Amino acid sequence: MVFGEVLTSYPDRGRMTTRKSRAQRRQDLIEAARRAMIEHGTDTVLLNQVAEQAGLTSGAVLYHYPDLRDLLLEAHHAGMERFYELRVKRVAGIDDPVRKLVVTIRSGLPTDAEDADVRLLCELGGAAGRNRVYAALLTTLYDRQVGMYQTILELGAARGVFRLAAESQTIARNLVALEDAYGYRIVARHPTLHTAEAVELTLSYARLVTGNALDVPDEPARPPRARPAPA
Repeated sequence: MVFGEVLTSYPDRGRMTTRKSRAQRRQDLIEAARRAMIEHGTDTVLLNQVAEQAGLTSGAVLYHYPDLRDLLLEAHHAGMERFYELRVKRVAGIDDPVRKLVVTIRSGLPTDAEDADVRLLCELGGAAGRNRVYAALLTTLYDRQVGMYQTILELGAARGVFRLAAESQTIARNLVALEDAYGYRIVARHPTLHTAEAVELTLSYARLVTGNALDVPDEPARPPRARPAPA
């Protein structure tokens, strides 16, 4: 057994065992790093704290990630991927701009106060003023989200289903700002603000600025998950 790799036994196959693949182990470490950053702070987390979350030794972590900073950056990107790449992918097959906009708004808020992706983004935001790399990550995410909304708004305007009350960029920036503000309040456990209320508040703004009722039935909540780390 190398560096504490976990073996999974199959009783019906005698002594046969199999190790987790490198990609699986790296994904486990990314999840462990995310938990450690939420608990200990995104810019103060230590190697042994990540190892403890993963149930491994520090040496086992360094075997896969010789530089802890690389692991932390991958962990941050895995969380941020949900709020851009996977949202774009989710609506790619939707032709109706109204449904595109509503689904995008609903997928941009926390599932609840325990939402680890949003909690980690809040931690990242707190560290951004001290860390230029984190600041650049958040800036890129923000700009891409604005562009995502702009594309949907301009598609709806071109088809005549939206009558935009301001420039598409202005509306898009406000939608992203609402996501950020309500997301923070939800994970900060505001007693009267939950996901359903935040969705409706954001939609109420979107109705005003698009001139559309945005009457789209609710869909089951299923936050997208990040892709496994490459081998």
